[in-house]
Amino acid sequence: MSEPQSSALTEMELSDFTTRLVDALKTVYDPEIPVDIYELGLIYKVDVADNKDVVVDMTLTAPNCPVAGEMPGNVKAALELVGGIGEVTVNMTFDPPWTPERMSEEAKLELNMF
Repeated sequence: MSEPQSSALTEMELSDFTTRLVDALKTVYDPEIPVDIYELGLIYKVDVADNKDVVVDMTLTAPNCPVAGEMPGNVKAALELVGGIGEVTVNMTFDPPWTPERMSEEAKLELNMF
């Protein structure tokens, strides 16, 4: 009888997988702002389960954003390209509302917001 295998990801596996998730998120752009959604601070949370199922909580720059209906699908499609990923769920939230303070330094530089 073989010993049960641990299903938990090692720290190194999780780190590598997270890097690949972030890289995928950086391929999705807000069509009105020439910066990716990750650097804009639109991604609030990414949860990775032991089986590599991924749940993303995200927002938009404004609730009436013209791509509100498309953006979760775009994010899901980008993440599904990551090798070994399980089920992907993208949840849209507006609480807390997005503000420019959530943007990375890179995004602020790109948009000349200093």
